[in-house]
Amino acid sequence: MRTFVFTFAIVMNLLVADAVVKELAERMLKLGESFSVIPGFFDLALVHNRGCAWGMFQGQVWPLAVFGAAVMALLIWRRRGIFFADPAHTTFLERLTERLLYAGILGNLIDRIFRGYVVDMFDFHWRSAYHYPCFNLADVYICLAAGLMILFSFLGRRKEHARA
Repeated sequence: MRTFVFTFAIVMNLLVADAVVKELAERMLKLGESFSVIPGFFDLALVHNRGCAWGMFQGQVWPLAVFGAAVMALLIWRRRGIFFADPAHTTFLERLTERLLYAGILGNLIDRIFRGYVVDMFDFHWRSAYHYPCFNLADVYICLAAGLMILFSFLGRRKEHARA
């Protein structure tokens, strides 16, 4: 029960941070305009994304919301097998990975349900030659969690080989 309460508190704090950043972007930026933070590299821009990563599946808000809810349910149902190789000996980073993924999925799911789009605001580019798609804090959570899960998968294999 203590783990659940702690996980809930961490996820809620991450969700609040995501919601605050999105609300600030909505209030301070105009749709389609950008504010240069680091000229030629980083801007703040307000984008209403009615799709998913890199603008794919534009206009598919409700199917994406249903998919997000299904993924969330699957992660909760199978959490021990997905996040913890050995539930009795989990590390701080393993627990953080789980919480980051929950917060990221929920942050974008809440946007899709209540706004009809996901608010994106972080806009990285290299002058005019390269432009990375705009993203938000929930996307950062998801990417960090995915990166950590990939790292753990490699480390887990090394541990198995070391035991053999």
